[in-house]
Amino acid sequence: MIKVLVVDDSALIRSLLGEIVKAEKDMLLVGAAPDAYIARELVNRFSPDVITLDIEMPKVDGLTFLEKLMKARPTPVVMISTLTEQGAEATLRALELGAIDFIAKPKLGVAQGIEEYRALIVEKIRLAANTKVKPRIKTEVSQQLVYKLSGTEKIIALGASTGGTVALKEFLMHLPANSPAVVITQHMPPGFTTSFAQRLNSTCKINVHEVTGGERILPGNAYLAPGNFHLTIVRHGSDYRTVLSDGDRVSGHKPSVDVMFNSLAKCAGENTVAVLMTGMGKDGAAGMLALRGQGSHTLAQNEETCVVFGMPREAINLGAVVNVLPLSDLASEVLSYLQRVNAGSRL
Repeated sequence: MIKVLVVDDSALIRSLLGEIVKAEKDMLLVGAAPDAYIARELVNRFSPDVITLDIEMPKVDGLTFLEKLMKARPTPVVMISTLTEQGAEATLRALELGAIDFIAKPKLGVAQGIEEYRALIVEKIRLAANTKVKPRIKTEVSQQLVYKLSGTEKIIALGASTGGTVALKEFLMHLPANSPAVVITQHMPPGFTTSFAQRLNSTCKINVHEVTGGERILPGNAYLAPGNFHLTIVRHGSDYRTVLSDGDRVSGHKPSVDVMFNSLAKCAGENTVAVLMTGMGKDGAAGMLALRGQGSHTLAQNEETCVVFGMPREAINLGAVVNVLPLSDLASEVLSYLQRVNAGSRL
């Protein structure tokens, strides 16, 4: 039985989330707290397996409560955030502090919106309950990686979902300013990708952009798929360009890692190094298999360093992965491989 504590200053949200939890046979609602002080008492009394936590609360905000919780009593937390720029920034900070995942509150028609999210909420609570909370260590680049070659033809492709915001940040922070171009699909709603790209750009040596479509893919730059659009890569003369697609969900997601990987398999197979990182589900596995079939070097994050091993595991089971490595070793392996195969030749 999964013991769930709901923490939210909105009585309506507390009631709705509480009803969703109580309707599940494998879940037990141990309490619903309107603020951090009552939440602390309930945590000490019931030792919940999962906490849903609102970011915007009176007295003590959700981030302050989360930071103290992770130091005193590490517990799987699913953040309940708003679909605003401020909400996105706070959510990304929460994930850095140790939250497992987040669910965006609907802006209008809260009751109806929460009902529509029922399946997602239940899924994320179950996922969090089966996740071991890892202590968050501040990412520090003790030795900056060096890339001695030049050229625009090589592409590093990254796919991630649950836990990916922290994993991607660590990977990108290790890349030098002249790194080969990076394309990224991270499962995230619209607006959140804008804040995520800005956050990465402020901490990494390479330039990180949210894709708007039509960008020429150049070294020293990373291109992040925007929420609710698929990112595809196409050949354009002697270069590669970004193209956004407003199609249906693929592998349950939009943006989809499979869509990005499959596009690269068609136009840049041997020039691509693909990395599948932490995430729930199987998005990216089939696309990575297609990439490997076209001569790409394919890597997966290992189970020990993943928040959720779902996506890498599916790719490994398909035979799509050349090598499985800890998160801390992925960036160095990518650059080492590219230098080994003489990545400096121009198209």
